[in-house]
Amino acid sequence: MKKYILFLFFCLVLIRVASVQAQKLNTSKLDSLFNALEEKNKAMGSLTISKNGQILYERSIGYEVLTDPLKVKASSDTKYRVGSISKMFTAVMIFQLIDEKKLSLESTLATYYPLVPNASKITIGHMLNHHSGLHNITERSNYMEWVQQPKSHEEMLLQITNAGIDFEPGVKSAYSNTNYILLGYIVEKITKKTYAENIKERISTPANLSATYVGSKIDPSKHESYSYEWSGAWSAAEEADMSSSAGAGCMVSTATGLAKFAETLFASKLISSSSLEKMTTINDGYGFGMNQIPFYNKKGFGHTGGIDGFVAVLVHYPEDSLTIAYCSNGHVYPRNDILIGVLNIYYNKMYTIPSFTTVIVKEEILNTYVGLYACKELPIKLTISKDKQQLSAQATGQGSFSIEAVTEVQFKSDMAQATFDFNAAKKELILKQGAGIYVFTKVD
Repeated sequence: MKKYILFLFFCLVLIRVASVQAQKLNTSKLDSLFNALEEKNKAMGSLTISKNGQILYERSIGYEVLTDPLKVKASSDTKYRVGSISKMFTAVMIFQLIDEKKLSLESTLATYYPLVPNASKITIGHMLNHHSGLHNITERSNYMEWVQQPKSHEEMLLQITNAGIDFEPGVKSAYSNTNYILLGYIVEKITKKTYAENIKERISTPANLSATYVGSKIDPSKHESYSYEWSGAWSAAEEADMSSSAGAGCMVSTATGLAKFAETLFASKLISSSSLEKMTTINDGYGFGMNQIPFYNKKGFGHTGGIDGFVAVLVHYPEDSLTIAYCSNGHVYPRNDILIGVLNIYYNKMYTIPSFTTVIVKEEILNTYVGLYACKELPIKLTISKDKQQLSAQATGQGSFSIEAVTEVQFKSDMAQATFDFNAAKKELILKQGAGIYVFTKVD
């Protein structure tokens, strides 16, 4: 759940055209894609593709531990923090309680946490599909100050109460981790068991998911991976304490474990068919614990996740009984673009493996770009710095990320899906991201 102010985009595959049919899986092309990602240091992680419950393809690239002198290559046993994919697990347990008549979509938050603002108006349904209006506590300015320290339920509830509300429940939708932190707590209150105990008893044991569980401090002896960020080389990312994300982002799993979870869920072996139908009902862009991830006319359901330096995506296409799970502990090339590539290859669409070629720019030219830049339209400043022949950018209050030369004057960031055009004579930098074009002027 790490934040980048510049990178406020939701990673979904939004492509809708004619139907295509899968033929024989082109494993060599998948290998080529992941070879390129690994060789060019664009990603580290694991992919699992399964159909009808059978694994068609597995691939791991990079390292689960990358600390001299200890280096451990990633494998199918590597476990990753999966961030907001945890919301699917929380939603499943909520629907299990609904199936057991211990809860309903109309039950109010006030029954369990009456001191939370608007608790008497907010229902379980509002929280499941992000219509509660509760402010997202991970977007608070002080979030990064306390996320690495253990937090009790009482401390988290105080954060939630102080964060307040953004709008009245049911009026509109807005993604908020607060919803699922509270939903996880409600599971504990009703069952009188911890979230971890509920996960084991209600999901992991029935689905035989031995490598899928609630995370704690990373333990490399269990093949739990650390996460890394790229800035000319991989460096260790900060490690959040899982108590701060709770039911919104506390799960750890292998890619294969995630795929098996989705297969078990969509076979209605964890919740009733009627509850599964509700989970996949989309309202204002959100389902009840899942989101829609379409590819051409294929309608997929699942979730993306991100925490610390980890990113992940889990999607199931019911029409084809196809499941794709990708977990990463180091990403430069966007997770969304990797998923698009995998889907194009699976469905035998036209797809060219990215070359990831870059241009070498002389150090004396790079030196003219180094400095602090400000923009009248944005409340942030950009710091451009250089390490040898590698430029990096850093927005106010955010982490540093590398930018690569396309020409002597244009640089790009695959992770941010942004370009940076330098004009040393004018002391300007033009940032282009999505539909936005922003002119920054060097101030130092």
